[in-house]
Amino acid sequence: MSTADLRNDAGDYERDFYAWANRQAALLREGRVVEADLEHIAEEIASMGRAEKRELVSRLAVLLLHLLKWQAQPGLRSNSWRLSIAEQRIRLADHLEDNPSLRPLLPEGLQTAFRLALLRAQRETGLPDQKFPQECPWSAEQAMADGFLPD
Repeated sequence: MSTADLRNDAGDYERDFYAWANRQAALLREGRVVEADLEHIAEEIASMGRAEKRELVSRLAVLLLHLLKWQAQPGLRSNSWRLSIAEQRIRLADHLEDNPSLRPLLPEGLQTAFRLALLRAQRETGLPDQKFPQECPWSAEQAMADGFLPD
């Protein structure tokens, strides 16, 4: 592959990511690492790692949102709400099973997720700020524990 072709592969990264990704995958499968766009491949792998961390925070935020609403609105509790909480726990557990190295990030992720969940709970319920705790009252383990529902 010529130097011009290598530049074109790097240009495809900006113009046609799908074509670039397939080309890079083919080069790596063929063992033609020298021809691969390693700089952009490394960037994409790092980006995938950041996306997995964002997914963890997002899943935690949804779980915490449901727990906050459960706690703040006892008159609206239903089996549907309970099942939504159970579903989020399963999705979170699956994500952690697929990415066990995220587990040490749970305490930090919980704090970020709680801030997001708190804003959504206030917006969705219309309840005053004082109705909600200002810091997460649960550990990640407690929030993720099957059967835990705050009173």
